[in-house]
Amino acid sequence: MSAMNSRQAQVIDPILTTQARGYTNAEFIAHRVLPFSDIPNRSMRAIKFGKESFRRYNTRRAPGAETQRVQFGYAADPVSMKQEALEALVPDEIRADASGVPGIDLASISINAVQDIIGLGREADTAALVLNAANYDNNHKLALAGTDKWTDPDSDPGAAIRAARENIRRSIGRYPTVLSIGADVFGGLTAHPKVKEQFKYTSSESVTAAMLARYFDLEEVIVGKAVVLSDTAADTDLADDVWGHDALLFYRAPAGSNFMIPAFGYTYRLSGYPLVEQPYYERSRKSWIYPITEEFQPQLTGSEGGFLFKGAA
Repeated sequence: MSAMNSRQAQVIDPILTTQARGYTNAEFIAHRVLPFSDIPNRSMRAIKFGKESFRRYNTRRAPGAETQRVQFGYAADPVSMKQEALEALVPDEIRADASGVPGIDLASISINAVQDIIGLGREADTAALVLNAANYDNNHKLALAGTDKWTDPDSDPGAAIRAARENIRRSIGRYPTVLSIGADVFGGLTAHPKVKEQFKYTSSESVTAAMLARYFDLEEVIVGKAVVLSDTAADTDLADDVWGHDALLFYRAPAGSNFMIPAFGYTYRLSGYPLVEQPYYERSRKSWIYPITEEFQPQLTGSEGGFLFKGAA
């Protein structure tokens, strides 16, 4: 009989694992920039795409001649999964106090708190990946300075987005659908005179993300509000914005669409994760322990489906 591998040896709690898989912190946007794509094992390769769909081929065939062939997509680099693991500790004393208050479920609360910690790490990793100018060619990035910054009233964010939209369309044959921005970029856009002029006769409300999407002719504008504090920072230090001062325009394939569509990127996640193992009692600490494990890897599969604006604010 063969020995069990580490995954087979794990005994999960089906109820808490179901809860963990359904939980999402509303402040996080990484999964909306690089959507989850579950893969069955750790040895999978990412599918990347060439320009086959955009080339003009000689498709005419003479009688008796061989038919031309074309192949779409190819297996690229292996998906190198990262395992993130953390345990939630619930002391007996706190558990006993909470049990007297209706509606307090410390197991669920602790698991959600652990997922927020792991999720913040994924948020920071994803932002570092997609906001790295080295991942884009010169046709798909632009450094903004001076009066071109979108926080400057003399800038023209609409013109910048229209030009970037055309670059993406000419690269993948589709217009981008989503703009992701940090909180300070959002603040600059909502106060921009050109944007406010567009809506002054149609709405008395403050400019919203949905209104910005209409302004830029996009399906969605998403705002990254998460902040991160290094593990060595003092509690009195101000945290940094995860999504910084940049803006990212990109094409996100619709959910359930053909995987052959050359989307911007995905967060590959091992099927069945995240998982919560059966809790165990640690007598020396008089506490229940809830182990939580995730395995995932954010990856760009087609950076030409995106356009990065560095220093938008």
